[in-house]
Amino acid sequence: MTRIKGGLLHRKRRAGILKHTKGYRWGRKSKIKVAKVAKMKAGQHAFSDRRKKKRSMRQLWTIRLNAAVRKHNLSYSKFIDLLKKANIELDRKVLSQLALKYPKVFDKLVETVAK
Repeated sequence: MTRIKGGLLHRKRRAGILKHTKGYRWGRKSKIKVAKVAKMKAGQHAFSDRRKKKRSMRQLWTIRLNAAVRKHNLSYSKFIDLLKKANIELDRKVLSQLALKYPKVFDKLVETVAK
């Protein structure tokens, strides 16, 4: 039986790595060893940054809520406490969207909670 050297697969694997690293700077786009490491690191950052995005969005919602509630002489923490006591189970995302897009509805919500 003849021996098959893995030339085609070898080339395909390397071409795939280089396809992923297209647009990277310096040798990270063209040199296989460096490109392999760059691709791996990029994947790690992508994974962790998906979690960081959730964290930063929640911070943004909190900041928006605090700014909207300050107009009614309340603080963010007091507002959240009043919501829990009134058994209103709206999350921060929905509350911040209300404050941003529907200020009149949000004002009514704050008035009902603050009573």
